[in-house]
Amino acid sequence: MNSIELLAPAGSFEKAKIAFLYGADAVYMGTKSLSLRTRVSVEDDDLKKTIEYAHKLNKKVYVALNIFAWDEKYDEIIKAAKELNEIKPDGIIASDGGVIEILKEYAPDIDIHISTQANVISYHNANFWYHNGAKRVIVGREMNKEQIREMRKHIPEDMEIETFCHGAICFGYSGRCFLSDFLCGRSANLGDCAQSCRWAYNIYVEETNKPGNLMPVEADEHGTYIFSSKDLCLINEIPELIEMGVSSLKIEGRLKTEYYLASVVNAYRNAIDDYMKNPKNYDAKKYLNEIEKTKTRGLTTFYFNDRNNKDFQEYEGKQYNLEYEFGAKVLKNENEKTIVEIKNKLSVGDEMEIIIPKQIETVKFTIDKLWDIETDEEIETVNPGKAEQKVKMILPIEVKENWILRRMKR
Repeated sequence: MNSIELLAPAGSFEKAKIAFLYGADAVYMGTKSLSLRTRVSVEDDDLKKTIEYAHKLNKKVYVALNIFAWDEKYDEIIKAAKELNEIKPDGIIASDGGVIEILKEYAPDIDIHISTQANVISYHNANFWYHNGAKRVIVGREMNKEQIREMRKHIPEDMEIETFCHGAICFGYSGRCFLSDFLCGRSANLGDCAQSCRWAYNIYVEETNKPGNLMPVEADEHGTYIFSSKDLCLINEIPELIEMGVSSLKIEGRLKTEYYLASVVNAYRNAIDDYMKNPKNYDAKKYLNEIEKTKTRGLTTFYFNDRNNKDFQEYEGKQYNLEYEFGAKVLKNENEKTIVEIKNKLSVGDEMEIIIPKQIETVKFTIDKLWDIETDEEIETVNPGKAEQKVKMILPIEVKENWILRRMKR
């Protein structure tokens, strides 16, 4: 049976550490200004630190240079390519042919991965990129499983296929969208998407015989979310993805929280490992139950099972599964107590769960006591402030640094 890589997003060094802890084989990050998530806080030092940290763990880091670049950007791109060739990520994700030519010249030691923004949806296109130096293609989310299987059959054995398995879906072709640029001057293709497809819109129709007479299309008081999609979730399809020879499964979400990362990465890690150990005992429900404890828009398989699927739009714009939230992150154990960094209000009596790396079953407990980090006096409640807010508590099992605590809302 083929091994498969689990690839997680990392918007920072700290998020990369969480992703690796909870089972990611690799993470992808952007440079400060040359990826499609320019608001993600990845400084150059963070990138170098992450690569060094990952390689000590025998894990990988891929770096995104996937903007569509104007000519005036190329001096910066050449500089970035040279620097990346020095710090040695395991791959560079790019979509623009001009950028790829620069990478071949100035970062010859680094594998090239063709971004989903390049719209690779056929084996003919994949073969073109292979002959032009690419090691991997990240296929468009428009492809269904039969099309991915056909691609695998018709490309060289040493060319890798990466496909998205989880996360937000853009209302655009392979993520290429002009809506944000058109509405507010923030280009998604230059890394500054305003997520206009998530906005509420009021729709009007004009009567032909009375120009200017606009009548609203019925919606609720918030408008209608005509462009918003549900989130992709292929946890049920893990067996097929492994069997069809996909090389890497990608989770979307460099802007997501450490809690989201821990929950989703852990679920997919357990799903992959359990299937590889014993395919007959694969039970997707238990992994899905964990995924559904994160805030999401509702879940869809998009086009993976059916290219004619229309059940992926989220017309109400709602987010679901709000019963749980990020409680805290473990910092260290001290004198039989654990110091945690809180992420939401915590109180004595709160029901909590410990998300254990590479174990799908959580450990549930109730907060019996909390202690002030400075005075060691008992307190009833602690609220997150502007700075890092810490508190002491007693946990039912031995925990380690960066483990995540989930809180059930009352």
